[in-house]
Amino acid sequence: MFENINIRRVLIAPLDWGLGHATRCIPIIHALLANGYEVVIAADGVPAVLLAKEFPNIKSLTLVGYEIKYAKTGAGLFWQLLKQLPRIVQTISTENAWLQKIIVSEKIDLVISDNRFGLHTKLVPCIFITHQLTIKAPLVWVEKILQKINYYFINQYAVCWVPDIAGAINLAGELSHPIVMPKIPVKYIGLLSRLENNNYAIEFQYCFLLSGPEPQRTVLEKKLVASIGALPGKALLVRGLPGSNKELMAPLNTTVYNHLPTHQLSKMICASEMIICRSGYSTIMELVRLQKKAVLIPTPGQTEQVYLAKKLAATNWFYSADQTSLNVFTQINEALYQSYSIPDFHFFHSNDLPALLREG
Repeated sequence: MFENINIRRVLIAPLDWGLGHATRCIPIIHALLANGYEVVIAADGVPAVLLAKEFPNIKSLTLVGYEIKYAKTGAGLFWQLLKQLPRIVQTISTENAWLQKIIVSEKIDLVISDNRFGLHTKLVPCIFITHQLTIKAPLVWVEKILQKINYYFINQYAVCWVPDIAGAINLAGELSHPIVMPKIPVKYIGLLSRLENNNYAIEFQYCFLLSGPEPQRTVLEKKLVASIGALPGKALLVRGLPGSNKELMAPLNTTVYNHLPTHQLSKMICASEMIICRSGYSTIMELVRLQKKAVLIPTPGQTEQVYLAKKLAATNWFYSADQTSLNVFTQINEALYQSYSIPDFHFFHSNDLPALLREG
């Protein structure tokens, strides 16, 4: 699709809803650089900090984020999002106007948007990345409305890249394999992970990875910190706070980091026996890459994470626990002795990129 277009300079922009969209852009940025393209990053807030640490020599532009706020309870999330809808719509309009100017001033030849609805233009080809072609909702009719809205924006792009596997054995299930597809071409590009699987000796029995928007990140952190001290063995807690110097009082058996760069995080996860984390899709892809046992704790009210945790527990790939009724000691011990069978999925590689751009 893009073979007759001279692509030299690529703009890539992740959504600021948690860190997952930014982290899964990392292997794509590496692939672009490895294939000789110039990359410009557009981000704001925590994703901008994370990507600046990973790619200090790449130009980064400030693109105001959606700044989604969560409710303190899962039941209140729907109303919290509904209240923010006018601002979300305004942000989509603002980022679209911003893009039209940046295309010219930065001489951009290709745009890659990870779940940012407004980054499309007729001036250059634009790619939309998402694993959520279906947006889960408690009611079927609401789900259908959400899919129509989702597809309205996706269909403004030239092509949609889905970080999953085509076919019956896949990771995201109904999220990435809906009955009705968008009108534009959809390409399953394989899973995305910034981490590498290495054989390190086990140093920690438990590795707690925190992520996602506030206040739920802090709610889970407080619950875990109150319980980790009762666990036998060494624990590691990565708070998911890049750029923060805030200290945390933790139990004596726990090593705490606000954030770890990719190579260190990869090593620490490999050196841990059991991972305890959110069931965000980007995190799950990294667990699959490292073939790690994990307890998945969905963010309350986030239907995508609830669906993924339930699906992956049912397939016996991971263990799932509810945040509200979480018993760290009992459930982690139970998860440790459960048998798991994680498939060996194909992961996106730099060598895949030329064909993807050729085909669109």
